[in-house]
Amino acid sequence: MELPVFYARDAQSGFYTMDEPTSKYCIQVLRKEKGDAVLLADGRGSRYEAVIVDDHRKKCVAEVTAQTLMPAPAVALRIAIAFTKNAARMEWFLEKAVEIGVQEIIPLITLRTEKEKLKAERLQNILVSAMLQSRQWHLPVLAEPVPLERLMASTEQRFIAHCLPNEKKHLLDAMQPGQNTLLLIGPEGDFAPAEIALALQYGFVPVTLGNTRLRTETAGLVGCTLMAAVNR
Repeated sequence: MELPVFYARDAQSGFYTMDEPTSKYCIQVLRKEKGDAVLLADGRGSRYEAVIVDDHRKKCVAEVTAQTLMPAPAVALRIAIAFTKNAARMEWFLEKAVEIGVQEIIPLITLRTEKEKLKAERLQNILVSAMLQSRQWHLPVLAEPVPLERLMASTEQRFIAHCLPNEKKHLLDAMQPGQNTLLLIGPEGDFAPAEIALALQYGFVPVTLGNTRLRTETAGLVGCTLMAAVNR
């Protein structure tokens, strides 16, 4: 049986005291008790083996017995996506993007972006939960919202998925494995023509994600899946 993994941002050798929500989940929900083995993840690549020494339901204490530095992903997969007004849909996207293995999600501000102010703490908790659920050891970055123009100087292989009837390759055909990658996904209603022209001017490759028109969060999910598939 796999050991449960708990987020421990400040873990190190010695003893680690879980915060109250984590303690309650560990002791009351999973019914762990003194002497049980658990795993801790600091989100920076360290995997800690630990044993519960105090099964207090509000401040559970675990003693770290071993630490292993897990390798970081070989390539960086980043997606910049315009958030929609529907928070639940974007939260669902964030969860799935982390599970798939994207290393950075960038909220994108475009001419048609519907939502620029985000509940950072709630979204960060979703990232942590998805990291633990998928048993990863590096917490993806949720960047601050940035205007489209700020991403034009990126140096990795770059793609923009849009709906205009221009000549485009499928992302699977356009993307090369083993390279850091940035994919742009526009808002509901797509990027404005001037934004697409700007991206192309700076070397972004126009791509399609399939034969059907997708909602923003669905396009984001498909994009993440395709990027991961190229680097399988």
